[in-house]
Amino acid sequence: QVQLVESGGGLVQAGGSLRLSCTASGSIFSINDIHWYRLAPGKQRELVAVITTGGSTNYVDSVKGRFTISRDNAKNTAYLQMNSLKPEDTATYYCNVGLWGGKGTLVTVSS
Repeated sequence: QVQLVESGGGLVQAGGSLRLSCTASGSIFSINDIHWYRLAPGKQRELVAVITTGGSTNYVDSVKGRFTISRDNAKNTAYLQMNSLKPEDTATYYCNVGLWGGKGTLVTVSS
């Protein structure tokens, strides 16, 4: 059974950076798009970034220019580089790959 594990979250001051990772226990990356979502308290789940199998990327407007999604199929790992973090980026971040999802990693940005 394939498992996805997100990591890299933590507490950071506004303006700081974090790099999230999403690693799968099986070879599922090469044939699936990868999505990063986030869920903040009291808010709906939000799609933050997508990277297709061909490497095309798309971002929600609020993170454009600050976040970068990437993938390493050989390592079955995806990344979300987050720079210039803002308090409103505080949320639990989840990755989805095809039918699989992880339990998330918490990002807290202090002002």
